[in-house]
Amino acid sequence: MSRQVELGPDHGALTIRTGVTGKAARTGHRLVIGFDRWAAAISYTDDAPSAVRVAVDVESLQVLSGEGGLTPMTAPERGVARLNALKSLKASKFGEITFTADDVTAADGGYRLVGTLTICGMSRPHTVEVTSDGATVSGESPVRQTDFGVKPYSLMMGALKVADEVVVAVEATISR
Repeated sequence: MSRQVELGPDHGALTIRTGVTGKAARTGHRLVIGFDRWAAAISYTDDAPSAVRVAVDVESLQVLSGEGGLTPMTAPERGVARLNALKSLKASKFGEITFTADDVTAADGGYRLVGTLTICGMSRPHTVEVTSDGATVSGESPVRQTDFGVKPYSLMMGALKVADEVVVAVEATISR
């Protein structure tokens, strides 16, 4: 028996956590970025997940918070950071980020999803480990921006820049 479960922002959160690097790193904010529009489809065969597809609308990117830095991040600074992120992700040209996994295997307390991640039109093999108790799913996966042609944002001639590796996280409730 096969079935499909749909998830989106009403079921949980899909976020990106960034770091900062460079000589002036202590002056920069580590961001938490969320998306208002994303959809995940989990296909099940005999009550076990067999495929996963996630699509994220890049334009729905929001800067949720910024930690660190010399001063707390203000709303106008979050707006500027959002515009910089959209520019780095070439959102006007590549409006969607996708992850498709057709190889789903049971792992300790969850599943290993082996598939393809596409960012800025570049596709690369990617593996995501998630935990799941059947009612919830959560996981984190590091992604190196430069692997997908994304130039991490920088300023002050590179003295402050977004770290190349970001962490993508998902936490959602699965409705049956």
